[in-house]
Amino acid sequence: MGRIFVVDLEGRSYNCKFCKTQFALADDIVSKNFHCRRGKAYLFSNVVNITYGPREERMMLSGTHTVADIFCCRCGQIAGWKYEVAHEKSQKYKEGKFVLERGRIIDGGDSEFYIDMRPSTSDGEDA
Repeated sequence: MGRIFVVDLEGRSYNCKFCKTQFALADDIVSKNFHCRRGKAYLFSNVVNITYGPREERMMLSGTHTVADIFCCRCGQIAGWKYEVAHEKSQKYKEGKFVLERGRIIDGGDSEFYIDMRPSTSDGEDA
């Protein structure tokens, strides 16, 4: 198997829940009002570090769309899908955009680092 190259994003990012690979910047969110079978989802204008499944026609609440599932390039977990073609005029704005399922991503700004701000004693002191 070949070497996996990943794109490093600068700024607040959304990452793979399973392996922490960066997917998208918070600045690239188009909408947080999307839903999928497993719950909430976000629509992004740009996503990196993914691979694509085959294109398929899928009936969704907003109509029929041609979509391709997207997977993390590092761990292979499904992350969401890409809208390839929207068949209804009112849905054309989705074309070329990506949906990341909220249950499969983490907010890199909230989850990556934890700093304990509570006063503490050193190991040598009795509490």
